[in-house]
Amino acid sequence: MPAGSLLGALLVTQLADRIGRKKTIILAGMVWVIGSILQCASVNRAMLVVGRVIAGVSVGLSSAVVPIYQSEITAPSIRGRMVSLQQWSITWGILIQYFIQFGCSYIDGAASFRIPWGLQMIPAIILSLGMTMFPESPRYLFDQGFEQEALQVLADLHGNGDKSNELVVLEYEEIKQQVYFERTEGAKSYLDLLKPGNPRRVMLGCCLQMWSQLSGMNVMMYYIIYVFQGAGLTGTRSNLIADSVQYVLNVVFTIPAIIYIDKWGRRPMLLFGTCAMGFWLCLVGGLQGRFGHWGDIDGKPIWLVSDNDAATKAIIVCSYLFVCSFAISMGPVSWTYPAELYSLKIRGKAVSLATATNWLFNTALAWAVPPGLANVAWKTYFVFAAFNFAACLHVFFMYPETVGRTLEEVEEIFQQGHVFSAWKIDKNVGKKTLQDVVGKSKPTEERHESLDEKSSA
Repeated sequence: MPAGSLLGALLVTQLADRIGRKKTIILAGMVWVIGSILQCASVNRAMLVVGRVIAGVSVGLSSAVVPIYQSEITAPSIRGRMVSLQQWSITWGILIQYFIQFGCSYIDGAASFRIPWGLQMIPAIILSLGMTMFPESPRYLFDQGFEQEALQVLADLHGNGDKSNELVVLEYEEIKQQVYFERTEGAKSYLDLLKPGNPRRVMLGCCLQMWSQLSGMNVMMYYIIYVFQGAGLTGTRSNLIADSVQYVLNVVFTIPAIIYIDKWGRRPMLLFGTCAMGFWLCLVGGLQGRFGHWGDIDGKPIWLVSDNDAATKAIIVCSYLFVCSFAISMGPVSWTYPAELYSLKIRGKAVSLATATNWLFNTALAWAVPPGLANVAWKTYFVFAAFNFAACLHVFFMYPETVGRTLEEVEEIFQQGHVFSAWKIDKNVGKKTLQDVVGKSKPTEERHESLDEKSSA
């Protein structure tokens, strides 16, 4: 499935710019339904694999285009909070599907797996139908020449329908200037991502999604049953119940991030999260290394902590705290930050490339983690801890703060340079007022004419 998601994320580069953000999301829901039908009705492994790949394409499409859409329809003051809702929705999806599958595990026969794969069509249908009532991205509309429609959408979103609202005018003018500039200077192909000013931002977005996967969160979610098994938690049912706490904590601790992401800022959350996750992973690895030994469960070798209730509980608690640290930091920020980095003309291509990086490393981990746990055992946790500490250094030196800025103001930050000194960037760099954009002495209509003349020239 992650391999299909990689393909879907790359497809967004064409779809989001050609048919629009809204239609791409609707299409993603329809593709998911097709994949779900094939999975639910599968009669052999080949049919199941095809269904999984198709469903993965849908996930890749939606995971790349939804942050773009959210960032383009949201006021700067709450943009991080709104984009973070995607991560919260993901945690709810994980929690709900876990308990559905937990309940279906008591059902005998093929229904135990066909029911969950059939039920997953419901949210996709709601998504596709619900999006028909949503507006298209104003930035996409403006770029396609529908300027009045873009202004009306901005007025509906930010000004209760008032086109003269200050925030509406500010956003409209900035979008207009940006679009006029990018029509002559903007990206026409992937090679344009290599133009001056773009490579750094493209790499920042891709690296953040890479660090998100290398944080070890998937180890603690996909393979948590093996983690707790190795920690000495015996009994399948007790293990599954303990696992469910992970998913509940993931949902609960994403809430503070949603509420405060636009107050705390992106950098502090990333710095805290990467340090905390590295710390908890070191404790898990240290406890397993100190109190564990090679054992045997169901005929398979496993690094096992046995007859040490204190060590078992400590490992479980550290695993819970690791999940809490991810949920309150890297989880929401890894989706919010890339959607804020790029200019309009490269945003579709660049965000999809960042999301594709996420799925690329997700696919790689699916192959690497099981052999890692089977061969190097507790040392696996130290590998991911090292990744977290490396990510912390990367964020400190190279990731500037974007909180509270419009997408056009973020442009100004990267024009200032500061390649290896992101912590020095003043919070007012790139900040603009309505007067800065419209002009202190020119009314809006006159400013429009001036911009039109410059564009023609």
